[in-house]
Amino acid sequence: MTDLISSAPALAAAATHPDPAFPRFHPRPAQGWINDPNGISYINGRYHVFFQFNPESARHHRIQWGHVSSPDLVHWDEHPVALRPQDGGPDEFGCWTGVVTDDGGVPTAAYSGVRGDGGHSQVVISRGSADLVTWEQDGHIAASMPGDGLVTAVRDPFIFHFNGKRYAMQGAGLANGHAALLLYTVEDMSDWKYQGIWLTTENPVAATHTPAEIWECPQLVQVPSDGVLSDGVPSDGVPTDEGDTWVMMFSLWLSGDDHEHANGVGHLIGSLAEDPSTGLPVFVPRSGGRSDLGRDFYAPQIVQLDSASGPGSTPRALLWGWANEGPGRDGRRGRSQDEIDTAGWAGVLTHPRFLSVEDGALVATPVPQIEAYRAAVLAGGASGSVALPPFAEAVVKAGTVGGAGEVRLVLASGAEQQVVFAGALSEGEELRIFVDASLVEVYRKGSVATTLRAYPALGEEWVLELPEGAAADVWELKLPE
Repeated sequence: MTDLISSAPALAAAATHPDPAFPRFHPRPAQGWINDPNGISYINGRYHVFFQFNPESARHHRIQWGHVSSPDLVHWDEHPVALRPQDGGPDEFGCWTGVVTDDGGVPTAAYSGVRGDGGHSQVVISRGSADLVTWEQDGHIAASMPGDGLVTAVRDPFIFHFNGKRYAMQGAGLANGHAALLLYTVEDMSDWKYQGIWLTTENPVAATHTPAEIWECPQLVQVPSDGVLSDGVPSDGVPTDEGDTWVMMFSLWLSGDDHEHANGVGHLIGSLAEDPSTGLPVFVPRSGGRSDLGRDFYAPQIVQLDSASGPGSTPRALLWGWANEGPGRDGRRGRSQDEIDTAGWAGVLTHPRFLSVEDGALVATPVPQIEAYRAAVLAGGASGSVALPPFAEAVVKAGTVGGAGEVRLVLASGAEQQVVFAGALSEGEELRIFVDASLVEVYRKGSVATTLRAYPALGEEWVLELPEGAAADVWELKLPE
């Protein structure tokens, strides 16, 4: 059982946080910097979410692993720091992005450790207690920088299983300017075997949908699919099983990003098969696209869950992303570094999202459990302009005849307003909008989400503007008992 004596409810403290922009329904520590979600896992009946964390300030420095967990994706507990940089160790400059897996009954973290500023990362292994609260860091290195002169940068290990075997991959950058994936076989978690460059942006489908200099935070999961394939035909002749749909996701790093990440996050949809000559898996991308339509979404991590439908069913995939504080984008008011320092916190994780493929496109859907946050019904079938509280959910529906047009979410003070979100609404379509102080998530049926940050000024209120014929149901959000 998780040691809650050394833990605390992660959401309860948010209700009394002095900063009105602090989210209440997305678990994070009250102070400090957070970024990439890490080590997402479901072990011993609890969801565990780790994240890049600097508890000392609201700046990206000396990164550790923070940790929250939940039995139900609604009630969250904050635990002590899990992993810390070790003086003289392979992670002295930071415990960077990685995963947690169950290795023969032992929770095991595999993460990028860096010895010094500008140094190459290595895969560092740490073993955890059964409740994942305490960790033994002995500096064991499972994989070092490959001795391949073409590989100039490597980071962010991810583990996946295929045909009963365990594999790993890391994102990389190549000397020729292409982004790449490196493949490893992992019979022994403590000793990864490098198999070479697995996929690069030389692949035309990857070049179109996931352009980058380095593929960061690579993910590979099997997702439920309606079986409808998008355009594109496998070109390498490797046998595929079109009944299995796999999604590969990357954070698209460009030099000079500095947490701006203009290319955002992209994905590839394809199939996975075993190469008959090598026995290694081969991923064949057919299509792809953006994984979130907002400018404030980066470094997501996906956990592969066993299917709830029984043996032989497609496993489910659950994603969290990172939404950072920012200087303001697309006309939205942001926060300066001085304002962030004064607030004492930076970064928030999104709601967990189930992934699927429908009509050949990636779909992100918030987990149904978060409906537990709904409290008072503020409006039913509202039209026109609808005022929202700082913590709200709205479901917007267009009529089957009429209601098409543009939906806008604005911060308004008198006649002045800033547009936070604007999106088209087609006949029969539905949008689900969450406002959590300064975090906005918009989910469109049959599509990926849109993640945005905005900071209400004194006297401003959230207003939802609907096209003629559209209607909205609105709930105030409240933490459940």
